[in-house]
Amino acid sequence: MSIFSSLGKARTLKAAIQQVAEARKNTGGRAEQLYKSAYQAFAKVVEGDLNTAEALYNWGFALLHEAKENASENVRQQLDEAIEKFTFCLLVAPSHLGAAIDGGVAYMEKARINNVSPDDRLYTQALTFFERADHIQKGSAAYNMACVYALQGNTEACKTALELAREKGSLPDEDDVMNDADMAAVKYAPWFQDFLGKVAVQKVEREVNDKRSRRGLKKVEELKLDLEDLPPRPTDSMLRRHYDTMVKARLDELKEQDAERKRQEAEARDRKKNKDQFDYYKK
Repeated sequence: MSIFSSLGKARTLKAAIQQVAEARKNTGGRAEQLYKSAYQAFAKVVEGDLNTAEALYNWGFALLHEAKENASENVRQQLDEAIEKFTFCLLVAPSHLGAAIDGGVAYMEKARINNVSPDDRLYTQALTFFERADHIQKGSAAYNMACVYALQGNTEACKTALELAREKGSLPDEDDVMNDADMAAVKYAPWFQDFLGKVAVQKVEREVNDKRSRRGLKKVEELKLDLEDLPPRPTDSMLRRHYDTMVKARLDELKEQDAERKRQEAEARDRKKNKDQFDYYKK
């Protein structure tokens, strides 16, 4: 770094520190504006410093998880500090995916603790972070956005976000989705049950789809045909358990068949190896 660059950053840092001092004397929009300006100045000073960005992210990550796990009287302060670290991290490293996602999570956690309505600005701020994450990597925060949309009663946006999460592989496990409190408003809707049924099929496919085995691929196709004839996943808890048991039984059957195939292949390899050794010594 040249001496001129160093002096320039020193002046920028000094000005940012003065802005923070001024912000502390103010409230409301004026204070927010001063803090924002200071953050941008700090970012210019450390711009491109990946170590700084990672330190800020992990600092925020620690604060967020401490706040989530320990509901102490300082939880709001910890969440605010976490949000500041994630915001600053994104100023230093605009493409930091973790900071974008966890910043939104921190805002959602703050909204829950404050027990605000779904249309509160805290949820709007969470969406802003998640949308930024989606811009960095398509679908990375799709499920998080679906949660906010479900809380806000935006059904179409929720459906679109869930489908994107499924497409991009960022959807949590089926049980986690079903038991997610954020999904309470839509969890019994027919379209949501139908969506979970498709997720169950996809989960089975991931378990048994062996691209090197035509037999495995054939079984997956058979399973898809079997499940396509089923009605959407029932809303009644007892019927839903029967539905899940049926899917699991079919999956277990395929797993057993796959294990048997692999056992037979291993035995065939061993027989061939023993025969080759016998032929070698026979010579």
